[in-house]
Amino acid sequence: MIVKNLIAVGVFTFLLFATFAFVQKDKIQKTEPVQTSGNNSFVILELFTSEGCSSCPPADELMGEIGKEYQDKPVYILSYHVDYWNRLGWKDRFSTPENSQRQQRYSYALHSQVYTPQLVVNGKTEFVGSDKDAVENAIEKAFLTSKNTDIELSAEVSQNKINVQYAASTTDTKNVLLVNLIEKQSSTEVKKGENEGRHLQHWQIVHKQNEISLAKQQKGVTTFNLPDHFSPKDWEVIAFIQNTKTGTISGAKKTTFN
Repeated sequence: MIVKNLIAVGVFTFLLFATFAFVQKDKIQKTEPVQTSGNNSFVILELFTSEGCSSCPPADELMGEIGKEYQDKPVYILSYHVDYWNRLGWKDRFSTPENSQRQQRYSYALHSQVYTPQLVVNGKTEFVGSDKDAVENAIEKAFLTSKNTDIELSAEVSQNKINVQYAASTTDTKNVLLVNLIEKQSSTEVKKGENEGRHLQHWQIVHKQNEISLAKQQKGVTTFNLPDHFSPKDWEVIAFIQNTKTGTISGAKKTTFN
């Protein structure tokens, strides 16, 4: 009888501790915030997308969700609309040959295919841009492993120009500073192609990218033409440092307009 009681008590104790451990683990999983490495980390998400691609709207929408979820953290989103879908029935008004060329360079550097929607993280890894789990895992990893090179950045409007002042401290002569003029949000009623009849939402649209060789000039001013119907609250500038040989991004900064 005593043996039976001891066994019962042992089983009860084991179940009690197991339940407590499970509850505690569940609490940790639910409440643990996104951690950064403590070294001024950052994340650059570059999405290659197109209004002519029926697989792209979920990726575009995901970028909008990520932007809201990480709005208080150094996560910088850039959406490049490529032009090679334009010949298939619908011309994407945000598309440029330069965006397609940038994706081609990533294809070479990362030994990947060219497809949409494709997401590149910190110039190092790529995967399907609508994969939410992959995006969030990549963000977590980048927070733990990246270290931000300091960039000073400011932007102002002068008549029909946007002047961006920059300064970047880097010793690698292969580094360039890429300064991007970004429209935060827009939408399109698609009339032809794979997305015919759909109202598409877009976030963080790259309208123009200026490349500056940091081997020649580490500080200065770069200029953009003022877009039509420009409103300062709807636009921003994102700059990042990238190694032209490896594609690795080593620093990023964002600024709004004075």
